[in-house]
Amino acid sequence: MTDGAVTEAARVLIAADKFKGSLTAVQVAERVTAGLRRAVPDVEIETLPVADGGDGTVAAAVAAGFERREVRVTGPLGDQVTAAFALREGTAVVEMAEASGLQLLPAGTFAALTATTYGSGELLKAALDAGARSIVFGVGGSATTDGGAGMLAALGAVFLDANGEPVGPGGGALAELASADLSGVDPRFAEVEFVLASDVDNPLTGPKGCAAVYGPQKGASPEDVATLDAALAHFAVVLEKSIGAKAAECAVLPGAGGAGGIGYGALLLGATFRPGIELMLEVLGFAPALERATLVITGEGSLDEQTLHGKAPAGVAAAARAAGKPVVAVCGRLLLSQEALEGAGIRKAYPLTDLEPDPARSIPNAGPLLEQVAANIAADVL
Repeated sequence: MTDGAVTEAARVLIAADKFKGSLTAVQVAERVTAGLRRAVPDVEIETLPVADGGDGTVAAAVAAGFERREVRVTGPLGDQVTAAFALREGTAVVEMAEASGLQLLPAGTFAALTATTYGSGELLKAALDAGARSIVFGVGGSATTDGGAGMLAALGAVFLDANGEPVGPGGGALAELASADLSGVDPRFAEVEFVLASDVDNPLTGPKGCAAVYGPQKGASPEDVATLDAALAHFAVVLEKSIGAKAAECAVLPGAGGAGGIGYGALLLGATFRPGIELMLEVLGFAPALERATLVITGEGSLDEQTLHGKAPAGVAAAARAAGKPVVAVCGRLLLSQEALEGAGIRKAYPLTDLEPDPARSIPNAGPLLEQVAANIAADVL
């Protein structure tokens, strides 16, 4: 790739996502910076860790200058957890995984039918209480499949069974839902700009719905998937009796199936759906940073088919290509052809597996390996 070398006064923008399970996006930026400087000590570098709305979104916002705010909320299993959101000049970045994410479950524990998004509602309320006038709600990495019912309950909705008792937590309990009342939902949602940031455009139910597509990742058996899908469909029917056609319309909108259907709950609250990485690049100030760069380095743990469907590196590469800026990528493993990479706007990818093919060794040593990869990029491109 030396024929595509960036020669005059190189200024590198590192805009990579996390390497899941080994390095945060901030750590990826630090290691790539160290490797580039080892090879070219005086290279100008700007870092902008990115995220697509899933876990790591708040950390990316904080790295871009937002203030981190912590609050105690209800975790997916009902216990209290500490969750954070990010705030800057009236804009809050709220990440549902902070309150209701898979990473909050003990190793090997799943709760496909009972995990709740109640804490995500508490986190949104905390952002409103902190004065947010605009909320970016990043969804992904959830432990839940409750259609956002827990979130809505935390915000003032009432969901009762046939005996007039509140239904239990989780998607499975929605099968018992007899009545829904959203009239008590926090009225501030009518006054704020509320945007749903997700890298998935699935509807709420059906073969492409959240239970069928993502339930198995959360420990749902085939029987659990059928139970959850039916319960979510029933949830939408009961809501339709309460609030009218909007309940059915929102269920089929892109993003309704995001993060176990919490996207559906957000859409009911009046959120507008936008692809997560596109929105996050705006919020993080990517465009001016891109303008200053002569080379962009992006990446994530696994560059694969999923990357091409709305993941952070694809969004970064698309924006860079539109601006005429060359892009290379770093990754733990590479499962895309050169043709697919170039189609996404990435000139070349540098996987850690080129240096250490054994994942059992490359994952725990991702940091030092990434520094070496970055030194190789400098030799090739700078």
